[in-house]
Amino acid sequence: MSENNVNQLLDELMMSIEDAIEEAGVDIDYETAAGILTLTCEDGSQVILSRQAATGQLWMAARSGGFHFALDDEGGWHCTRSGEAFMPMLNRCLSEQSGEPVALSL
Repeated sequence: MSENNVNQLLDELMMSIEDAIEEAGVDIDYETAAGILTLTCEDGSQVILSRQAATGQLWMAARSGGFHFALDDEGGWHCTRSGEAFMPMLNRCLSEQSGEPVALSL
């Protein structure tokens, strides 16, 4: 897949996450700049999502660690180490950091 296609998919994913935060009504602020989506919990802790189009990956930095996600054949993002799907892992990290259940759905 070309770098432009990866960038487009990741832009769409990040916009969908912003929409999901609004719809869920959780107390998480977000800001996007230069391909990086920063999610800030009420206590000031952050989950940072950054696109890595050259490698075709999405990277996530959270209090629990750093994670790399690659696109599978069905169009889903999965952790390159554990194989866990992106959204459940994002929800888990946000829940841990915010201290409240977070169940964003795209």
